[in-house]
Amino acid sequence: MVTPAPAKRGKKPRAASPTATAATGQVQSLTRGLKLLEYIAEAQGNVALTDLAQQAGLPNSTTHRLLTTMQQQGFVRQVGDLGLWTLGSHAFVVGSSFLQSRNLLAMVHPTLRRLMEESGETVNLAVLDTSEYQAIIIDQVQCTALMRMSAPIGGKLPMHASGAGKAFLSTLPDEQVTQLLHKKGMQTYTQHTLTPHNLKEGLAQIRKQGFSFDDEEHALGLRCVAACIFDEHHEAFAAISISGPVSRITDNRVIELGALVIHAAKEISLEYGGVR
Repeated sequence: MVTPAPAKRGKKPRAASPTATAATGQVQSLTRGLKLLEYIAEAQGNVALTDLAQQAGLPNSTTHRLLTTMQQQGFVRQVGDLGLWTLGSHAFVVGSSFLQSRNLLAMVHPTLRRLMEESGETVNLAVLDTSEYQAIIIDQVQCTALMRMSAPIGGKLPMHASGAGKAFLSTLPDEQVTQLLHKKGMQTYTQHTLTPHNLKEGLAQIRKQGFSFDDEEHALGLRCVAACIFDEHHEAFAAISISGPVSRITDNRVIELGALVIHAAKEISLEYGGVR
């Protein structure tokens, strides 16, 4: 008979600290600290410790320890007689290095290709030229169908008669839209091009549903849906659009494609500017 060898005496293995790792494999204290940074940044000002603790769902003492640690590293600081908390200079240093390294085209192109495969239609990336207030196509992934939308890189899209253009306009106040279009004019491209009154109603609908819809307003037989990408200042600076013929972008598909561009635009907004 084989007798099992006696277990060696030694120290018992130390249990993992509940604050060291979370169930998801995250370091809990680090996760909490980063969330506090987010709350301070979202406040866009100075925040009391008790308010931060309440938002984070933490005791005041735990919140203070985390803030003190981050203060020693320069990520946060206390200001004023009340000792309110705000972001420190090192948070700016780290954040600005991201701004210098981000590349919009490299970041967005895989999403354009994925959208083309999901939708079966041509997908475009347009940016807003704020000096002239016009939408300019800077990237495109064409679908493989014989009948497809084809616009040149660098091509300009009318603000009042294109998916990307109307998506941009929807982010502006109505007064600014009126002034802009009065200055640029509203050229009629097809019998479906919107009038000023209809455009105002259309922009209200875009704000409500989250995506724009060009229904043969720029070119007969062509439809397009688009949604804006926002930067760290919550300003629309780019838009993703899906374009194709009326025969394939039917009324039943508009909502489906709209949901695709909304989701993609939100993903890129978060990756590019941290906007949720």
